[in-house]
Formats: sequence, structure tokens, C-alpha cells
Amino acid sequence: MSKNFLTRGHSRALTRHHKIAAAGVAALGAAAIGFSAVPSDASTTTTTEAAAPTAQVAYSTEQINDVKASVTDQLAGASVKAEQIAAKKQAAAEAAAQQKAAAAAAKAKAEKARQAKEAASRAAERTVVKKAVAKTSYGNNLDGWIRESLDIMKKHGIPGSYEGIHRNVMRESSGNPKAINLWDINAQNGIPSKGLLQVIPPTFEAYHVPGTSKNIYDPVANITAACNYAADKYGTMDNVDSAY
Repeated sequence: MSKNFLTRGHSRALTRHHKIAAAGVAALGAAAIGFSAVPSDASTTTTTEAAAPTAQVAYSTEQINDVKASVTDQLAGASVKAEQIAAKKQAAAEAAAQQKAAAAAAKAKAEKARQAKEAASRAAERTVVKKAVAKTSYGNNLDGWIRESLDIMKKHGIPGSYEGIHRNVMRESSGNPKAINLWDINAQNGIPSKGLLQVIPPTFEAYHVPGTSKNIYDPVANITAACNYAADKYGTMDNVDSAY
């Protein structure tokens, strides 16, 4: 029985020793765990400083908020800038439209002025023409008839002078536009000579000058046709000194 007691007593002594050893091992393990949680160059006081990352996280959040505010400000600035650009474009378009309208108005004004100038020029030309007509008006007498006939002859290239016409008129009819010869050979043949220069109807018709009357008794038409005939037969009425 004493052997068994020794065995149990020894067992209790070992158990106590083991507990002490276990406690030492546990302490060493805790220390090892503590050292492994911090950097190799940190001291024991760094355990207190381990709370610093929490403060850094809070500071980082403020930076994010600042970044968000900065982005918002940038977006707002970009929007304002876009509005300013749009406003400038609109102002430029309006200015261009105003310039275009002003140019169109100036062009219309210039065109109106041009038309007015042309109208004034035409009016002036008409006035000149009227004055010219007034200057070239002819009297209803032998002088006027001869002068009008000479102007017509000039347009048609028919030669003749005032003196030559006047001389032959006075010899043939004494200046009577209704004169008619009822006794010469032409009258006997049924084609009496008529008018200022005593022209027979066939000759008057053959040498009639366009623009004059077709009435053989018309003084201007009679003179012009007779001078046209004399130019063809004698070179000019100036060369006629007798019946022709």
C-alpha cells in the first residue's frame, strides 16, 4: 500500500510542476503574440500608438469629402464655362445676323439710289430730247417744209441744199403745195404734175421716202421724193435748173 501512496504523491508533485511549466509557457506565448503584432523595431510603448490608424482613417475621410467638394466645384465651373461659351456663340451669331441685315439694308439702299439715279438720268435725257424736238420744230410754211425735208434727206443720204430746193420750188409752183399742171404732156397723158416740185404720181410713188406722208400734196413728202428722184437722175436737186 505504501508503494501506491508514493506513486500518487509523486503524481501530484509532477502535476504541480507541470502547471508551473504550463503557466510559463502560456506567458511566453502571450509575449510572443504581443511582439508579433508590432514591427520588429517598435518598443513596448508602440502598443499605445497602435490606435493611431483610427485617427488617420478619420482624416482620410475628410480628404475624400474635400475631393468630392472639389469635383463638384469643378463641375459647376465647367457648367458656367459652357454657358459662357454658349452665350459668346449666341452673341457672335446675333452680331453676324445684324451685320448681314445691315449689309442687306445697305445693298438695298444702294440699289434704290442707283435706280433713282437712272430714273433721273432718263428724265434728263427725255428733257434733252424734248428740247431737241423743240429746237427742230418746223414752221408750217415753205421755209419750214424745206428745212424738215433737208433733215429727212440727211438721214437717208440724199444730197441737196436749201438754195437748190427753194429755187426749183419757186420755178415749178411758186411755193404753192396744191399746185397742179393740167396742160403739159403729162396732163395730156392723164398723169398731171402735182405739188411744190411738180412730181407726177408714178415718180412720187417710185421715189417716196419712208417716214413721210404718202399724200403727193404733202409739202415735205413732195420735196423729199422730188430730191430723191433728182439725186438719182442728176446727182442732186442743185443741178436742176429747168423742167426735169
